[in-house]
Amino acid sequence: MTITRNFISQTQEITSPDDIKPYLENLTNREINSVSDLQNWLKDRSELEAFLEENSAWRYIKMSCDTENKALAESFSFFVQKIEPLAFEYSDILDRKFIASPFFKALDAKKYEIPIKSVKRKIELFRKENIQLFADTQDKEQEFGTIAGAMNITYNGEKMTLQKAANLLKSTDRNIRKEVYEAINNRRFQDKEKLDNLLSELIEMRTKAAKNAGYDNYRDYKHDALQRFDYTTQDCLNFHDAVAQTVMPLVNEMHATRKEKLGYKTLKPYDFEVDTELKPAVKAFENGEDLINKSIKVFTKIRPQYGKYLQIMKDEGFLDLDSRIGKRPGGYNYPLYESNIPFIFMNATGNLRDLETMMHEGGHAVHSFLSSHLELTDFKGLPSEVAELASMSMELISLDSMSEFFDNDEDIKRARRHQLEGVLKTLPWIAAVDKFQHQLYLNPTHTVEQRSQMWQDCFRPFSSSATDFSGYEDFYNNRWQAQLHIFEVPFYYIEYGISQLGAIAVWKNYKENPEKGLDAYEAALKLGYSKPIPEIYKTAGIEFNFSKAYIGELMQFVKSELDKI
Repeated sequence: MTITRNFISQTQEITSPDDIKPYLENLTNREINSVSDLQNWLKDRSELEAFLEENSAWRYIKMSCDTENKALAESFSFFVQKIEPLAFEYSDILDRKFIASPFFKALDAKKYEIPIKSVKRKIELFRKENIQLFADTQDKEQEFGTIAGAMNITYNGEKMTLQKAANLLKSTDRNIRKEVYEAINNRRFQDKEKLDNLLSELIEMRTKAAKNAGYDNYRDYKHDALQRFDYTTQDCLNFHDAVAQTVMPLVNEMHATRKEKLGYKTLKPYDFEVDTELKPAVKAFENGEDLINKSIKVFTKIRPQYGKYLQIMKDEGFLDLDSRIGKRPGGYNYPLYESNIPFIFMNATGNLRDLETMMHEGGHAVHSFLSSHLELTDFKGLPSEVAELASMSMELISLDSMSEFFDNDEDIKRARRHQLEGVLKTLPWIAAVDKFQHQLYLNPTHTVEQRSQMWQDCFRPFSSSATDFSGYEDFYNNRWQAQLHIFEVPFYYIEYGISQLGAIAVWKNYKENPEKGLDAYEAALKLGYSKPIPEIYKTAGIEFNFSKAYIGELMQFVKSELDKI
């Protein structure tokens, strides 16, 4: 793989701030005497941004893959503490230079609509006193990964990650499920105080940054910092209520049916993953190698080019899929704007959820490839409402190609049922987590005890009426601590809900006319973030809409598809 640069030296590395300062100074002091000069300046700035972002990305990826390696953590911390503050300071200077250029108004306003809106918002929010605060906050956020990465249990003499242990929650032996559920949650509970203290520190730091920028609270500041131009904080609150009213009745019905099929007097929190007919858990793949090989076949079946994209990632080593001790939890697709090849990180252990995660991250990867031709990083840097539309749609589109993973109809049906039930279960969790974050930052001086009560109040409307948590109240009140986003990327979560609705609509179109639906989906992905979000959704053939009526309509479609299985 060869990276071609025009502005940055081909051999440039970053070992100190002095390595990048000449490029920042060049952009700061360069004379711009025409529209063409301004466009070339934007391209060079974009190249520098891509170079910096990819350098940071690799440091983060390597640290994620081995949380026990202090050198990797120090390498990432160096970038956060020494490089990002300098880049952030110059970013404001360059933003103002761009807006002040006499040729700014001569640019194609429609083509550069997104970068212009983005730059204006960044200028509004920039405060010099927040530069070091942001660096310190980002360093502090990484503590969650270190704490979570060290979590494991020993069961039947085997030391295993919590992700691997969770596979045992599919056991047909209820006693095993109970033991493992308690072991996992007891292990999480051991770090309750650490995580409570960590979040308290983060809330204080984030609130200070918001106050510095002239905001009453971090919720409102972050909404603007995330550049949510197309919806309001009130829309988020309306989403919470709409999910409670339209999705939870279906979830409660689904759980009541599960309880009846299992024949239990009470449904406990360790009874959700087992097959309702008490069949052994479906084994979707053997290991990471098997997962990627089968995924390439699935993506090829959808469209041959999609399979080629995953094959490139495999050939270039842009994958780390297997779960192991010392690896941080979770999964992600990291877009790399210089390589134009994304990296997929996972903790796969062979279960259906891992398969769904691979389809999800693979959707992100396809998006990265399809938008790699775009001229500026501003067009490639996707808002989550667009990025997650690509990934969640792929989860559903791929359901028709599951024969690459399973050789019998029964397992294919179980995979489909698991996916669609997951859609119904996930939306309430997203709403609960987002609602909780609103409360955290609207009431930043709360105590740990008050925070626990906040979570209970937020989660109650989204908690299954068929589930008995008695005896596990501490686990119930502590569930939020497993959610990485609360610690590392605050308020980045409702986007999953918004995108899930869009994905259902994309899938509905695909079911009605596969080629037409896929063409519209791909056309939207190729836009990257070169158009406003509602326009991208419209290109995909769907609505940017999360009203109660629209959510209700989509949920009935999901239910009808579930009823067919």
